[in-house]
Amino acid sequence: MSGALLALFSTLACLIGAVIVTWLHNQHQMNIVVRPVAPPRRGPRLSVIVPARDEERNIRRCVEALLAQTWPDYEVLVLDDRSSDATPRILAELAGRDPRLRVLRGADLPPGWAGKPHALHQAAAQARGEWLCFVDADTFLAPEALASVYAAAQEQQADLFTLMTAQEIKTFWERVILPLVFTALSVGFAPRKVNDPKRKDAIANGQFIFIRRAVYEAVGGHAAIKNSIVEDKDLAVLVKRAGYRLVVADGRQVASTRMYTSLPEMWEGWTKNIFLGLKGSAGMLLLGAFGAFLSLMAALVLPLWLAGGLAWFAAGGGSAALLTALEAALLWGYLIFWRVLALRSMDVPPLYALTVPLGAAVFAAMMFASAWKVLSGRGVTWKGRRYRRNVT
Repeated sequence: MSGALLALFSTLACLIGAVIVTWLHNQHQMNIVVRPVAPPRRGPRLSVIVPARDEERNIRRCVEALLAQTWPDYEVLVLDDRSSDATPRILAELAGRDPRLRVLRGADLPPGWAGKPHALHQAAAQARGEWLCFVDADTFLAPEALASVYAAAQEQQADLFTLMTAQEIKTFWERVILPLVFTALSVGFAPRKVNDPKRKDAIANGQFIFIRRAVYEAVGGHAAIKNSIVEDKDLAVLVKRAGYRLVVADGRQVASTRMYTSLPEMWEGWTKNIFLGLKGSAGMLLLGAFGAFLSLMAALVLPLWLAGGLAWFAAGGGSAALLTALEAALLWGYLIFWRVLALRSMDVPPLYALTVPLGAAVFAAMMFASAWKVLSGRGVTWKGRRYRRNVT
């Protein structure tokens, strides 16, 4: 291939790459934002439900935040799903202080059920509220959260209202990987598309789901998705498919989440979620494959492109080689610019934008590992339980 043709190819790749980078980083905008509001004097009873399996690290902070809510009438139900750590002891201590907390002991997992849907199903059956609020044990609410979410749900006439919470990202691997994962998720499930009742796009964030009890029961609740490992997404699909109003909102002002704290935790969690979250739709599977491809490009091609251009220039490639190296550097710089903006929104130091190749490589590996686990029949492992053929 001649030098001129290589330079032309480099220019086209640079332009296409810039378009893709711009598009990828403009899918996440949420047009509905939940802001803190004062509670009303009266309101319907709300039931906050927390599934807890070996959650000694987070459960105290989670439940204490729930018991500090300003909403006038609510209950907190925590389903202890056969925990083997200090979770039951912590819950017993907290329940002794506040009668609004009810601790439920989960039954053994029946055949055909996944753990989290079974836990939520059991707790929902004991709930007394007009609205059910499902909160993960690693999610922490500001005191005004319930009041603010209820007001926003009423304003939007929502039947299922879910929050994208602020993410507490503190360790090296969290900062390298999680921002890229969240960017990828925003592409697969753009909030503006999910909030459009005319589109089929549906997603919910299991960290915080607020749903009318009547709607929950009308769609069959978690019993209708009893074997789902991505029960939040599948519940959203049920609700939207039945013609109810589904809303995804920016909840970073009222809720935060600390998902994973180590690379092994992230590997287990995201290899469980990524592929299963894309299952059931050929379009979503293709999008996932495209995401893995782009991750590999960012991890491998950009560094090799720049290094190759510089080596070509050093070998006497002249202006064509210099142009190729500059275009690679320009595209890489453009990508870093957008990553800095994304990191700033997550309170991650901007220098982590330089770790994009490393993070992209790990993310691509998680995509392929997730697909392999399901397609090979090996299944996925979560919270000490292995799921094989019964996952959906």
